[in-house]
Order: sequence, then C-alpha cells, then structure tokens
Amino acid sequence: MKICKKITFMLVSSVSMGGMAAEFSFDRPGTGFGTGIAPAGHLVWEQGLPSAKYTETTIDGAKSRTVTLNEDMLFRTGLTPTLELRLGWQGPGWTQTSYKGDKQDESGLGDVSIGIKKAIDLKDDKLSLAVLAQAQIATGNEGFGEEDDIYSIGSSLAYKYNELLNTGITMNYQVQDGRWAVTAIPTIGYKIAGKLSGFSEFVYRKEESRNYEYGLGSGLIYALNDRAQLDASIGVDLDGDDRSYRAGLGVAFLF
Repeated sequence: MKICKKITFMLVSSVSMGGMAAEFSFDRPGTGFGTGIAPAGHLVWEQGLPSAKYTETTIDGAKSRTVTLNEDMLFRTGLTPTLELRLGWQGPGWTQTSYKGDKQDESGLGDVSIGIKKAIDLKDDKLSLAVLAQAQIATGNEGFGEEDDIYSIGSSLAYKYNELLNTGITMNYQVQDGRWAVTAIPTIGYKIAGKLSGFSEFVYRKEESRNYEYGLGSGLIYALNDRAQLDASIGVDLDGDDRSYRAGLGVAFLF
C-alpha cells in the first residue's frame, strides 16, 4: 500500500510541470492502455458487452472445458488537461465448466480498481507518453477475483507515423503479495476505411517463479462519432499445453 501511495503522490505532484495532453482516445479494446487523457470535467464510460474466455485442458486423459463471461467496465474522468482518475470494475461474471459429461455453472462479482493516469509532454507532435499508477482491490467473489490486492505502475509510449498507421508499447510492473511481474505489450494500429480501424498486439508476461506467458490479440474499432465507438477483439494464449482463447465486444462513450 505504501508503494502505491508514493507512486500516486508523484503523479499528482507532476501536474505542476504543465505540458500538453495527447489527443483523446478510448482505452478499449486491447490489453494495454492509450496515451490519451479524458478531457477535464468530462466522463468516459467504457463497457464490455461482454468479454469472454475459453480454456481447454486435459485432466486424467479427459478434456475439461471452461467458458467465462464478464461485463467489465471502466470510468475515466479528467482532473486536469494532463491527469485523469480511473475507476474500474470487472463486473458480474459467469463460468461453465464441462468435464466428463458433467457441467457446473457458477456466477459472481469481480474486483474493483482505482488508478491515476498522467500524460507526459515529450515536445513532439508524433510521440506521446503516459504513465498509470493503479491498485486492483481484491473485493470480488472467489473464482472471479484475485486473492490479494495488486499494485502496479505502467507506461504507454505511442508514435503516430501518419494518419493511417501508428504504433506503441505498454510496459507494466506489478506486485501482488510480494511477487513481482512484468508485462510488455507492443501494439500496431491501422486505419482500414472511413470510420473503421484495427489493431494487433503481442502480450509478453513474466511473473516471479513462474514460466513465461505469451499471447496474440487483434481487433476492430468503429467510430460512431467523436464521442462514441464500438469494438470487437479476439486473442489467443500461446504458452503451455492448454488451449486458451479470448474474445470481446464493447462500447465506449465520452460525455
């Protein structure tokens, strides 16, 4: 908790440095976060409709299949032109596990999170940077939330090549019950046609005393207007012997 408080204090204190915020952008979809800051005095609502995960593993020679659905949500509000407050909730969730002809359904509520994101002025029209300090509080039900709180600090660096192509990378460092983990997420975004654009990402994660984890993700984004978008994404985990897939639909609004 002391680590998180110190990080938050440093971010809030940096407001006095001034600087211009990056062009606003929604953080949905994708595993990382963007460099855009919610406009001061406005509210951003980003909602999963829902997010889904499918896992298939072999136990004693028989396949066990698990489907998980949850309606995650994130609220962002601008405190200053370069600083935003974030409140998240993993939302209600539902799982169904099938094993040897038996099916078991469970439902519950996920964890909540609170964070502060700060834009850093790099004096470059094409390059933007933001840092995020966040705490995920283990308030969810068993099986739908973490056993211990997670404290993290991350950075997102984006480079806009032109109107059609941009790239970036998110780095995230987290600690949970004394165990450290690092996640790297390089991303490429591209305009397809009109209001339709897409993205692709590679997710690399290494947790202390655990094997490396890898994943690929891709998605489509349709901008309804400057204040609303629809999105759809899919992903696959590449590590281990289990099969694991992710998918999601979402909507986001700027009020």
